[in-house]
Amino acid sequence: MTTPKPTPKPIPRPKPPAGGASPAALAAQPTHPVKVPVVANITDEQIADAAKHGAVEGDNVVVTVGSDKVEVGPAQGDEPIAPYAKAYYELEASIERFHARLAGAEMSPKDIDDSLKSIDGQLAEPKVVGDIEALRKRFASVTEEATAIRDRLNKEREAAKAEALEAREKIVAAAEAIAAKPENSVHWKNDTAELRSLLDEWKSAQRSQARIAKDVERALWKRFTTARSGFEKARKHHFAQLDKDNSAVASRKEELAARAEALAESTDWDRTARAFKELMGEWKTAGRGRRSVDDALWKRFQTAQDTFFDARRAESDAEDEALSGNVEGKEAAVVEAEAILPIKDLDTAKQALRAAQDKFDAAGRVPRGDVARLTKRMSAVEKAVRDADEAAWNDTNPELEARASGALAQLEDAIADLEKDLAAAEATKDKRKIKSAQEALDARRAWLEQIKGVVS
Repeated sequence: MTTPKPTPKPIPRPKPPAGGASPAALAAQPTHPVKVPVVANITDEQIADAAKHGAVEGDNVVVTVGSDKVEVGPAQGDEPIAPYAKAYYELEASIERFHARLAGAEMSPKDIDDSLKSIDGQLAEPKVVGDIEALRKRFASVTEEATAIRDRLNKEREAAKAEALEAREKIVAAAEAIAAKPENSVHWKNDTAELRSLLDEWKSAQRSQARIAKDVERALWKRFTTARSGFEKARKHHFAQLDKDNSAVASRKEELAARAEALAESTDWDRTARAFKELMGEWKTAGRGRRSVDDALWKRFQTAQDTFFDARRAESDAEDEALSGNVEGKEAAVVEAEAILPIKDLDTAKQALRAAQDKFDAAGRVPRGDVARLTKRMSAVEKAVRDADEAAWNDTNPELEARASGALAQLEDAIADLEKDLAAAEATKDKRKIKSAQEALDARRAWLEQIKGVVS
């Protein structure tokens, strides 16, 4: 017989809280690493202790469970019970290993169910020799605790699945909201980046969050890809149309730039200036294209325009320089005309004005900066003479005087009739008629005074 080895120390188990704790409470407690028992060399004393519950009957080994004897296997060798006793301790160790893994939170609900089923089967029809009832009692305690942990894990998993589902729903809803935007409110750059970010969130959720049902995930993914595809289709259509519009704008502005360049060297100053004004109006209504193209075409257009107007300005400056000698004569003619004012003798004023006008015209053209100033002064004298001539005509117009005299007689007759109407109204004390007659009489008297002024 081999030398007995020391009996292994019992495996430490977590102590329940004071007053006891339910399996559910134990399941909810934070777990800590627990040393997993391993079957080492089993001593002869352990084998003898286990063998007390077994016996050899005929060719078989049986184990006593309560009042029953259960056949565990054939009796073989010199120590037929020893192998079954060792198997008992191995079964006991497997229960403790299972319990230790529970305490370490290393098992999934499926692992727990599989282990419970396996161990339960070995205890239901034992193929070992030992204190089966004690082992079953221990396993019942472990089972209760394992069931509570499994239920907690299942709840946590369901909660995690619900959270994962909610997160995916938010991702899909956000993508669908972007895809449903009216085109005029889409910010293509930002919204495209946002959809890429949502795709990254989806991938991250797949890796890090709880798995959701495959059919649900497929349905959500289909919605997500539909939204992304719809947006991408709209984006491609938008930019295709934009390219088309930009091309049309570029063609139009290319034409305008070419027309401007054709006018750049023209010396038909007035007509070409009007043509450039019309071209500018067409440019403003041509629309906006791609910025780089627009800028390049505008530079061509502006260069042509500047070339023409710079040339016209240079020509005008040279012309002004050449005409500057005429200012003195023009100025003298204006001063001579202004000497007519104020008008005392109309006929003399007319003769003096005609002489000044002849000198004004004979002086020739003057620089642009002097034209308006001198013309305005001469026009003021001409208007004064015209006004004086018209006033003199009105004062001696026999036709006007005759018309005024006839109107005077008619008004005097009308006033006489209205005075009679007023007297009649006052006799009847009819206030409305009195007021009406008085207003008509006052109006006729006012007109009469005006006509008398003309006739006199």
